[in-house]
Amino acid sequence: MSTPADDPLARERSHLASSRAALRAMREDVEALDITDVTANWVNAAVLAHQIDERIKALADLSDTPLFFGRLDYLHAPGADRSEGAQGEQFYIGRRHVHDAAGDPMVIDWRAPVSQPFYRASKKDPQDVALRRRFGYTGGDLTAYEDEHLSDPAEAARTSKLLQQEIERPRVGPMRDIVATIQPEQDEIVRSGLGGTVCVQGGPGTGKTAVGLHRVAYLLYAHRERLARTGTLVIGPNRSFLHYIEQVLPALGELTVRQATVDDLVAQVEVRGTDDAAAAVVKGDARMAEVLRRALYSHVTMPSEPVVVVRGSRRWRVPAYEVEAMVRELLDREIRYGAAREALPQRIAHAVLVQMERSGEAPDDRVQDAVARNTAVKAAVKAIWPVVEPAKLVLRLLTDAGFLAEHAEGVLSEEERKLILWERPVRSVKSAKWSAADAVLIDEATDLIRRTHSLGHVVLDEAQDLSPMQYRAVGRRCTTGSATVLGDLAQGTTPWATKSWAEALSHLGKPEGVVEELTAGFRVPTDVITYASRLLPHIAPGLTPVASVRENPGFFEVRAVRGTADVVGACEELLRNEGSTGLIAADARVPELAEALAAAGIGHLSPGEETTARTRLTLVPASLAKGLEYDYVVLDEPRAVVDGEPDERTGLRRLYVTLTRAVSGLIVTHAAPLPPELTA
Repeated sequence: MSTPADDPLARERSHLASSRAALRAMREDVEALDITDVTANWVNAAVLAHQIDERIKALADLSDTPLFFGRLDYLHAPGADRSEGAQGEQFYIGRRHVHDAAGDPMVIDWRAPVSQPFYRASKKDPQDVALRRRFGYTGGDLTAYEDEHLSDPAEAARTSKLLQQEIERPRVGPMRDIVATIQPEQDEIVRSGLGGTVCVQGGPGTGKTAVGLHRVAYLLYAHRERLARTGTLVIGPNRSFLHYIEQVLPALGELTVRQATVDDLVAQVEVRGTDDAAAAVVKGDARMAEVLRRALYSHVTMPSEPVVVVRGSRRWRVPAYEVEAMVRELLDREIRYGAAREALPQRIAHAVLVQMERSGEAPDDRVQDAVARNTAVKAAVKAIWPVVEPAKLVLRLLTDAGFLAEHAEGVLSEEERKLILWERPVRSVKSAKWSAADAVLIDEATDLIRRTHSLGHVVLDEAQDLSPMQYRAVGRRCTTGSATVLGDLAQGTTPWATKSWAEALSHLGKPEGVVEELTAGFRVPTDVITYASRLLPHIAPGLTPVASVRENPGFFEVRAVRGTADVVGACEELLRNEGSTGLIAADARVPELAEALAAAGIGHLSPGEETTARTRLTLVPASLAKGLEYDYVVLDEPRAVVDGEPDERTGLRRLYVTLTRAVSGLIVTHAAPLPPELTA
């Protein structure tokens, strides 16, 4: 029988057991903290208790998740003397830092600088690494290892089998982290600095979403205190998508990152209405920002009378021309409408104080504040610079043809103005049937009045589908921070879809952002991505097709069927395999397919619901497929997917999205003829 001394796998299992015990001890140490007498008041105690609770959660040991996934054996200690005979060091690379009772590291966080060669080192550039060891797991049990002797010239470079198996492993449930399989080109983006905005163009299966999430985790590690103050945010296209990705950051020990949709960010009114495509395009156009600005500042009027302040027996008079100069100076400074309105009474009060001082009085700041609150000053400010409510401003623009025409002159054409005008009068903000595009306009108006709070870093996923006004709404949330923008121009399926990343970054307020392109496909089989790429010349000319680097080709079939029974049969075939299965169809066909599945006794989930061992089939409307992945996919009626969109090009882009959701196998079923773009 082999012993840990002569069995490498046994030694590694022993280290795993010791590391888990050390992590458990770290957690127990935090749980045992007594804060009874260490805080000054109950508020501090509550804050500290919350911080301790978050730390305990972050130290959770997920039994089915490997605590470490790799090992680096350095030729020399990092940063130490590299002379001949210097002693190297060995580091286990994992999802979080673990140390023993003496404080010595047992597992190094994957984000630490010493871990970087695990992702970047190669035979050409070993980065002082003698050995890179990868570990294979079944559940949480260590079952295999694989070595690469990077500094040994006699050993040829080869593809890691364990790495390939991990990339191609069937996926059940929500999205998982890729921390064990990050590729060098992905790692460069993940570890890029906090100060710069990065835009990642990536086709299906290139890992752009995972890269964005891991970049957040890295930035939180490298800039913990700063981002704790300023905050981070992940923005996704819909709730189903956010549910799909929500476990990635907690699995890496990051529990404080907020997730939201653009609709969540701008939710100041209840959205109960919809726009047709033409109206939505105009409302989402960046020119609407200028229309709103003009409409807002049209409320400012120049004074025609002096402001007379009575204090005791004295009357102090500020001439109209002097007040007008104050107003014009505030307008020229281009500060927020609300901030300027708050500054005006102080300007008037200061003018009164100057007169008081000239007459021999000695007023102080308390007198100035009292004058600013004087009834005459407040009345003058109300007349000159009135309070404006954002929703009421937008409501007037959308319902008052004359008001819209006045402030859209030279910006919107008459036809564009007619498109966005509501046909029926609306009595109040609450009774209005606001659309999602209207809510974005209200958010823009709100920011013109008072500055939107800026976060330290924002990740924007599926960004290609945002309108210019939506980009502006996101950009307001990171004016003093940075952003990671993720998307694929070929997957833009809205009438206002992004035409170029340079244009998108400009609307976001980050024109200096760097665009990186990921072209290596790790998740989509070669035959599938090759078939889907037939659409690229029609939907995104000039875009580089994704090149699949998977060793397992998976399978792909285009199958003519006679009806829904054959589609259900294809689902039954795929469900015999391990992993998740998605049935993707045009939205209009989903009810019919749901009935067919029920009649066949096959249970199914909706997008965003977590698959289980008993229910592994998800019925996905084509409109919600973006960003989701399934091990196996049945794509029903490509022609219906195309016809379900407002125009042919948008329909073909939607088809491209649905064709590229499969990780291991795809069956395309059709009774109607396929779109000619797929058969050419």
